[in-house]
Amino acid sequence: MRLTVAVVTYRRPTELARALPVILDHVRALNALPEGALDADVIVVDNDAAATAQPVARALDSPLVRYVVEPLPGIAAARNRALDETLGSDLLVFIDDDEQPRDGWLAHLVATWRTTRAAAVSGRVISEFADALDPWVAAGDFFRRRSLETGTEIRVAAAGNLLLDLHQIRELGVRFDSSLGLSGGEDTLFSRELHRRAGRIVWCEESAATDFVPPARTTRRWVLRRAWSHGNTESVIDLYLAGSASRRLAARFSGTAQGLVRMIGGGGRYVLGVLTRSLRHQARGLRAACRGTGMVSGAFGVVYEEYGRTKA
Repeated sequence: MRLTVAVVTYRRPTELARALPVILDHVRALNALPEGALDADVIVVDNDAAATAQPVARALDSPLVRYVVEPLPGIAAARNRALDETLGSDLLVFIDDDEQPRDGWLAHLVATWRTTRAAAVSGRVISEFADALDPWVAAGDFFRRRSLETGTEIRVAAAGNLLLDLHQIRELGVRFDSSLGLSGGEDTLFSRELHRRAGRIVWCEESAATDFVPPARTTRRWVLRRAWSHGNTESVIDLYLAGSASRRLAARFSGTAQGLVRMIGGGGRYVLGVLTRSLRHQARGLRAACRGTGMVSGAFGVVYEEYGRTKA
């Protein structure tokens, strides 16, 4: 049985250089297990046509590491390239280039898959910060990730720490949608589509990776912009999955209604926070209002390209 770990990257050589050796250690450990049932390797998919990640991958000088360039911009294209490059593999594990796996990360993912035989196994991602958080951001507790009992079935999963059973993925015909390549949410749509086609997704609490969050992504402005973006993507995905014209109309109405509720409720909570001098109410209220605004915009067809690129 063959397993491939895919690291999708775009102009993050420093982060990639930190992550790859640790990922490679996990792959070697898996290959060295007594049962010898798995043959594991790594593929780096560089989404930069200029091949800026090539020196990092080549520096490892390991036959277990492959490197390819996917010139089509967007993380969906890069993830699909990983699917296409692993036709000979049975399992594919995605991990982000700015993450670092913790002890037992890969072995626990595989163990949970062996037990459940799910189409996908999602692990934890734990945020770590270089500096102390802004008190407003800390009060909002925005970087807390979910934590569940291993084996819990879920309906949606991010691809930052995700194992896929490629036989089931191919049988169900699920791929990443390129229309979301620069807006984000491609993994949300992928997992929701997988669940809709009866593919089981389960949680693995023991598998964890550290997400090193740079200071630029811990500001109030970034938090609120990300909330707007997530709300926008939520409505866009609902429209995509709706299918027929009548269902799309219903999805637009639902997205608008839910967005307005968040805007009003969030605005009210923010005002309460100002009156009571509660940073938590202020932060979470404003974030909810921004997410609601994004939902309304998405319901009317606006697509925000959070990862849009400018020419170098």
